[in-house]
Amino acid sequence: MSTTAESQRVLVVDDEPNIADVISMALRYQGFEVETAATGRDAISAANTYRPHLMVLDIMLPDMEGFEVARRLGADRAGIPIIFLTARDTTEDKVRGLTMGGDDYVTKPFSLEELVARIRAILRRTGLENGHSSNLTFDDLELDDDTREVTRDGKHIDLTDTEYRLLRYLMLNPRHVMTRAQLLDHVWNYDFGGDGRVLETYISYLRKKLDTYGPPLIQTVRGVGYALRTART
Repeated sequence: MSTTAESQRVLVVDDEPNIADVISMALRYQGFEVETAATGRDAISAANTYRPHLMVLDIMLPDMEGFEVARRLGADRAGIPIIFLTARDTTEDKVRGLTMGGDDYVTKPFSLEELVARIRAILRRTGLENGHSSNLTFDDLELDDDTREVTRDGKHIDLTDTEYRLLRYLMLNPRHVMTRAQLLDHVWNYDFGGDGRVLETYISYLRKKLDTYGPPLIQTVRGVGYALRTART
């Protein structure tokens, strides 16, 4: 059994037991921990109690669409990467899924190998593969990915989901200059240039909250992007 996914929790949401079972078996064989849910309500409950690192979410559920599940979880600031699973293969559905916070979109019938590969790719991108610690630290700034708590100099900082994801990505790449395109792609899942003003707005929000408790940590690299570093690094 592979150990690269050890301790990584995946929630599989599908009302067809055979599909949920096949996906679960394949993931467990690869070393993932897996829980399943068959309805949207159960998925929301499981997301809050099981705290998965990633969710495979069917769009067609008996009580609500997977899109609605994603919307509610977004409203609750769960911040869980989502791969939508569906028999519908329209551009409209794909765009809707990605703009609802989904990280990928897989159409039935699908290859289990491809699904596992996409799961690994998302976990790598979010820094959750290979047993990464849930705690990220930079200077006097700390982020706990299990509790989603952020502190600076021991003082709690309340962040929105987008602010949290932006800070988390910067903390996964300390002192490295992250381009605007990289930040838009990893935080907002844009695969194109996007509107840079969105990024600048959230950088401003984040700076205001972080700088309340110490010197500036998010530095602007003019014409390129941003870096998490102190003035002396």
